[in-house]
Amino acid sequence: MAVQKRRQSHARSARRRAQWRASVKVPNVTSCPRCQAPKASHRVCLECGYYDGEKILTVEETE
Repeated sequence: MAVQKRRQSHARSARRRAQWRASVKVPNVTSCPRCQAPKASHRVCLECGYYDGEKILTVEETE
């Protein structure tokens, strides 16, 4: 079994861990179940202000 010679720093570990974000080019877009507007997954809908059936944001309607 291999044994490391030097401990890896926190910054180096975090930098390596963060590399997967650079490979994601397009965010996952789904439709809101309440208003069917396109929104990013696991985020509050900016059109109606709901997330997981609960009102999170108060959105002013523009006419």
